[in-house]
Amino acid sequence: MMMKVGLLFLLTHVCTLTPVYQTQEKSPNITDLTCKNMDFAMNLYRKIAGYHDNNIFFSPLSISTAFATLSMAAQGPTRDQILKGLNLAHLDRDKQPDIIPELFQHLQGNITQDESLKLDQSTTFFVCLKFEVESDYSDQIKKFFNADINNVDFANTKASVAMINDYIMRKTDNRVKEMVSDLDPLTQLMLINTIFFQGEWQMPFNPNHTEIQRFYIDNYNIVQVPMMLRMEDKFYTMEDFPLNAKVLKLPYRDGVSMLILLPNKGLDYTTIDDMITAERFLNWIKNLKERKLEVQLPKFKMEQSYAMHNILPDLGISSIFHDTANLTKLSKDPGLKVSEVLHKAVIKVDERGTTAAAATESGIIGYALPSSFIVNRPFFFFIYHEATNSLLFMGRVIDPTRV
Repeated sequence: MMMKVGLLFLLTHVCTLTPVYQTQEKSPNITDLTCKNMDFAMNLYRKIAGYHDNNIFFSPLSISTAFATLSMAAQGPTRDQILKGLNLAHLDRDKQPDIIPELFQHLQGNITQDESLKLDQSTTFFVCLKFEVESDYSDQIKKFFNADINNVDFANTKASVAMINDYIMRKTDNRVKEMVSDLDPLTQLMLINTIFFQGEWQMPFNPNHTEIQRFYIDNYNIVQVPMMLRMEDKFYTMEDFPLNAKVLKLPYRDGVSMLILLPNKGLDYTTIDDMITAERFLNWIKNLKERKLEVQLPKFKMEQSYAMHNILPDLGISSIFHDTANLTKLSKDPGLKVSEVLHKAVIKVDERGTTAAAATESGIIGYALPSSFIVNRPFFFFIYHEATNSLLFMGRVIDPTRV
């Protein structure tokens, strides 16, 4: 039976009430955007890892898309901070004010041009009734991001919670039933972004070969996990010697792949956190070589939530949380600011298939590897669109038994 992987990501922004000068340069393209998004992903990962010592999973594409949508509402230092935090400031152009949303629009079109790829993304603003939304902004985010704006009476918290949760249930096909449990009646604006991906492995694992085996969290903690097995098959792999880690590619159908980064035995995975970069990731892809391997991979499911108001200021995005926030392209009414950014992502990997909500080149070689790739200790994974090298999801598994 084909193995499927389903992912769901939800990003929620709860809100209350001039581009940097560029020298003459060529217009940025999708490759520039994906590289900047990848740098942002690695920066964000390190910030999240600084607050969490357990499993990590998030969608950098959705976060950057949601904030790119928000940046169209911002002006002055607020906009500058968002673009700098997203690592997109160098793509901004005075004479091309729509260049960044256009790039996101083109990237989304490139990723989804294969109609068989099951990747759906949506963005919706929920705005307090007392705020008058600028029609130009509403039209712009609809054009570039297919985003919607709805009015909500946040003073009626019970009805607002029900409305928002109902929206999320419909957008996720009932996979997430309660994203919001409570709301501040003073909430003025909420932005929800969802992304859903479902993929089938090109070469599925056989469920009959899955066995309970040990997974070594560290030198002192061992858990029992269902370990999937694919025997003596062709895989793309390589070894990053400076990093003391091995890389394995597991392709899905429809042009998306998972890249697994497995630190060598005895290596503390936290030593790798600061060494994962966009350049390194691209070098892994470039240097993969085909060879026969036996692969063992644990079944795992993760559901991760982050209150990102603690993390975003570390990336330089702080103005949106203060009274100095300038979101006047969304509404001319004063006082609009972000009070919270909630992020939720879910991934489930097994054999039968599920649908769930969410170094230098000289130091890298693709041969002389052992004949097995056994993922029985903490590892990192990246899910990316191959044609654009766009990083859709990334994560770290410390304990596969922890949801």
